[in-house]
Amino acid sequence: MADGAKPHGLIYGLDDRPAPGPASLAAIQHILASIVGIVTPSLIIGGALGLQAEIPYLIAMSLFVSGVATFIQCYRLGPVGSGLLSVQGTSFAFIGALLAAGFSVRGAGGSDADVLAMIFGLCLVGCLVEIVLSQFVDKLGKIITPTVTGIIITVIGLSLVKSGFTDFAGGAYALQNELPSFGQPINLILGAIVVAIILTLTFIGKPMLRISAIMLGLVIGTVIAAVLGQVNWSAYGSPEVIAMPVPFRYGFDFSLGLFIPVAFLFLVTAIETSGDLTANSVISGQPVSGPVYLKRIKGGILGDGINSGIAAIFNTFPNTTFSQNNGVIGMTGVASRWVGLYIAGFLVILGFFPVIGSVFQIIPKPVLGGATLVLFGTIAVAGIRILATQEIDQRKVYIMAVSFGLGLGVTLVPQATEQLPTFLRQVVATPITLSGLSAIILSLLIPEGTKAEAEVEDDAAQTA
Repeated sequence: MADGAKPHGLIYGLDDRPAPGPASLAAIQHILASIVGIVTPSLIIGGALGLQAEIPYLIAMSLFVSGVATFIQCYRLGPVGSGLLSVQGTSFAFIGALLAAGFSVRGAGGSDADVLAMIFGLCLVGCLVEIVLSQFVDKLGKIITPTVTGIIITVIGLSLVKSGFTDFAGGAYALQNELPSFGQPINLILGAIVVAIILTLTFIGKPMLRISAIMLGLVIGTVIAAVLGQVNWSAYGSPEVIAMPVPFRYGFDFSLGLFIPVAFLFLVTAIETSGDLTANSVISGQPVSGPVYLKRIKGGILGDGINSGIAAIFNTFPNTTFSQNNGVIGMTGVASRWVGLYIAGFLVILGFFPVIGSVFQIIPKPVLGGATLVLFGTIAVAGIRILATQEIDQRKVYIMAVSFGLGLGVTLVPQATEQLPTFLRQVVATPITLSGLSAIILSLLIPEGTKAEAEVEDDAAQTA
């Protein structure tokens, strides 16, 4: 144990090397807290786009790449990586934009391979945005303010709730094909049971139960669904015994119109990663200012970008720094980055076995929907918390009002953009991009302390 770690309540500090036993136990706790987040984007995107045959492989690659990415982030290869105990996993932020791209290719008659070639092509080019931004992270604060960040993260969560609640009611396939199973009371009951299980485990007071609440909610919910005869065992299929990582397995494609929303999200995740790594530094007893801190932030964001490029090459979705493991560090008192190497090794090993992906496929849609509803709602709340840290004056009220209105408007009424030129439609039809661009533009156009704002505040004061 490092003496310097004691004031922070740590058992193992950042550079301490725990014995294999404690290191393995801590690694397993991180994996339990993160594995659902790692595999769920593949389940959602694969299910919504009708890629059922590819889902086990996509999940296997998400685990494999998360392991490689976690190693890079924790070990720090030259300037790449934060050097903190930082687990990398598949980002939820990209789901909406990637689904829009996939549906666009499907609408043009594209095959499964065409859909995935486009998605991974967009992500491979998009990672360059984050790689470049990592070198200017200290200057991004002038454009991406807490107001902008809070709006974007809130809209990400709220826009994903539609996907989660669709599964809650029976799944996208049942909805699109107007099957009578969609919206059946048994679906809603199962979803509600999973939400109740997650809440119970979270607030029961046991730290280990709290960090694995989502995972246990899925397991218990699936068992209950099996007892009720709601599990489709044929969905398990016959997966390959071993999944070999094959670069560009589905090919490569690109569209500039579909790329704009993806590029914008890489900007957003760069800012989000900065916040996660700052929180990690605090919990790990590391500085949150000065050259060492800035080096870690730049290295972490650069690592995010490079890891997302590796993800695209090896057929999975963009990676980002997970915030879940910050809670695990606080609970276990283990902040050693060497534990990250154990986590990386376990994830890489799991990634060679598609059977894991097939196991996740038997989870009934309402059970998955109950879990993702909580996950996505939590993302929205994280955005609201960012907004709540500021004083919300008249200027911010209108920036938020217009940005939320546009972002949620295009989510609720997607037909509103159908008459626009293809390129423009691909950009503004994504709620995250539209609300984010709105927030940035309005923040630049409406200066702080405007005359109109002062008059409104004076009127309010006089009325009071």
